Amino acid sequence: MTGVELITGTGRLMGSNEVEVISKEGEKRLLRGKNILIGTGSRPAIDDIPGLRESNPMTHIEALELDIVPEHLVIIGCGYVGLEFAQAMQRFGSKVTMIDHGERVLKKEDPDVSAAIGELLQDEGVEVFLKTFVKEVLGESGKTVTIQIEKNGQSETIQATHILTTTKRLPNTDGIGLEAAGVEITSDGYIQVNEHLQTNVPGIWAVGDVAGTPKFTHAAFNDFQLFVANVTGGNKSTKDRLIPYCLFIDPELARVGLNETEARSKGIKYRLFKMPIAIVLRSRATMEKRGFMKALVAKDSGKILGFLSFGASAGEVMAVVQMAMIAGLPYKAFVDAVITHPTMAEGIKFLFLSELTGSEVKQEIIN
Repeated sequence: MTGVELITGTGRLMGSNEVEVISKEGEKRLLRGKNILIGTGSRPAIDDIPGLRESNPMTHIEALELDIVPEHLVIIGCGYVGLEFAQAMQRFGSKVTMIDHGERVLKKEDPDVSAAIGELLQDEGVEVFLKTFVKEVLGESGKTVTIQIEKNGQSETIQATHILTTTKRLPNTDGIGLEAAGVEITSDGYIQVNEHLQTNVPGIWAVGDVAGTPKFTHAAFNDFQLFVANVTGGNKSTKDRLIPYCLFIDPELARVGLNETEARSKGIKYRLFKMPIAIVLRSRATMEKRGFMKALVAKDSGKILGFLSFGASAGEVMAVVQMAMIAGLPYKAFVDAVITHPTMAEGIKFLFLSELTGSEVKQEIIN
């Protein structure tokens, strides 16, 4: 037995050390404690587009519960969630159309990454409308919907059967008594926490999405680990931690640390190593040769600032580099390492070894 009591109901802060819980039957219970942890997460939001809410569009929650393959699925948003669903549904047999007002997919990534993902979508048969705005939606998702769009000043109409909206999420802070407890929130509605995940009210903590942590399960879990350490007398911090991510399309896209866009915006000097996945011998053996690896290395120290892989097993390969980054190892540690052949991780050695062989695409950037 863990000694944990699980109470099912709706909770609300009544003060700095009190929580009221109302059960489904309407019974109230007042709980008091020295520490209160808020982990209410976030929820998908629907844009204020005329007719969109009335059309009852799917979010990722409803999309995961579908028991049919949509005949024609329109996805609003070309971010991580939208891309994963787009490829999956297209392969299931749906006609998939993606709409985004940005100039490229995954607009927070480097342009070469966006271009590679865009080419993948094109090859898969996914229709992508960029620099496009949804002006109005008519009909009901799951039956028939008419979507009015505007692209380059021209109006067009898309007929579809289902709509999936993936553009934004909102923190679950409404109605949980933050005002009563005096807990401060940010301008965009997230609970304000310091690097130790403490709010401005002593004894009240917040973790995960609701605290503005990057919206990944592994990031929220690490938040919880930090909370446990700190509430028991430790001094763990979120400062400078490396939070990786993996986009689960085929092939995968995985990144940890800085990309080129971020490094340039911060004025950080770096060297760029970039190599086609096809150079990795394992990719030739499995015929999974699509994609590339690239790494940013500190110009003076040789430490790895960031790594990205777009290719088979990218998430597993990225984790290897992440461990080296946490340890503060220079990139030449991979050159000297003996890495199992033939594995995708062996490609990391090829990426950096190419400095000696001249076989990779590389350049030096000075900010």
